[in-house]
Amino acid sequence: MLLLGGAITVPRTLRAQQKAMPVIGVLAPNPKVFETLMVERDLAALGWQAEHNLRLLFRVSAGTNEALPALAADLIAQNVDLIIAAGDQAVIAAQRASAAIPIVGICDDMVGSHLVESLARPGGNTTGISILASELDVKRLQLLHELVPQAARIGILADPTTISSRPQLEAAAPALGIELISTLAANPDEIATALDQLAGAGLGAVNVLASPILDDARAVIIDRLNRLRLPAIYQWPELAELGGFAGYGPRLSGVILAAMQIVDKILRGAHPTALPVQQPTTFELVINLKTAKALGLTVPQSLLARADEVIE
Repeated sequence: MLLLGGAITVPRTLRAQQKAMPVIGVLAPNPKVFETLMVERDLAALGWQAEHNLRLLFRVSAGTNEALPALAADLIAQNVDLIIAAGDQAVIAAQRASAAIPIVGICDDMVGSHLVESLARPGGNTTGISILASELDVKRLQLLHELVPQAARIGILADPTTISSRPQLEAAAPALGIELISTLAANPDEIATALDQLAGAGLGAVNVLASPILDDARAVIIDRLNRLRLPAIYQWPELAELGGFAGYGPRLSGVILAAMQIVDKILRGAHPTALPVQQPTTFELVINLKTAKALGLTVPQSLLARADEVIE
C-alpha cells in the first residue's frame, strides 16, 4: 500500500548497501561513441564489473544534442556518483546539471571549449581526454591533399556545435593550393542536406571533421561519399576499417580505455581536480586500398609506406 504525504524511513544499513556499489552515468549524443560492451569491457579489466561492484546507466540521444540537458538531469536524479560524457555538449550539459559530481569527458578541445581551466589543472569537477581535434583536422587536410593531390576543391563537413577548426583549416588551405567548400550539420536531417550540398559542389575529396554527431552517422556518410566517388578522410582510424577511404588520429578504442582509467582513479578516491586532462600521444593512418580502387584512385606509394595499416 502506498502512503501519501508520509516520510519513509530507510534503514541505515540498507542505504549503506545501496551506495556500496558506485553508479556511473554515461551521457552521449550518439550510441556509437560509447558502445556498451567497450565500456563494460574496459572497466571490467580495471576491476569494475557491471552489476557486481558497479552500476552503469546509459543516457544516449539519437544523434542530436537537444536532449542532453534533460538526460543529464535524469542522471543526477538517479543519484549517480560520476558521469562519463562524450563531446563538448554532453560535458556542458553535465556541468550545468551538477557542479559537484565528477565528470570524465571525451572532447575535441577541453581548454578551447572552456570546459576546464587548463590541461594540468582542470579545476572544478571535470577532467578527461582532449583529443586535439583542431590540430588533427588540419593534419587530416594535409594528408588528404597528399592522398588525392589532384583535388583542387576539398569539402569540409563540420558540426557547428563543436569547437570550430575552420580558421586553422582556412589558414592551411592556401599553402596547399586548394579551395575549401564548407558545409555544416548538427543532426541527421542536416547531415543529409550537407551531403547533398557536397555532391553538387564539384569536389575532389572531403574532410569529415571531428564530431560525435558526425561519428554517429558514420555509416550514412561513408556510404554516400563512396557512392559519390568522393574520397574522404575521417577522425578515427577505425572508420577506414569500416569502409572509409582513410582515417587518421588516435584510435577510438584507445581514447575510451584512457577515459576509463581516469574513471577508475576517481572511483578509488581521486578527485578530478588532481587528475590532469590527458591528450592522445599515438596516432594512426589507415588507408582502405579496396575503397580507393572502387573510387578509381591510385594512392601514392609514399603514403602507403607511411600508413600504419593498409586494407586490401
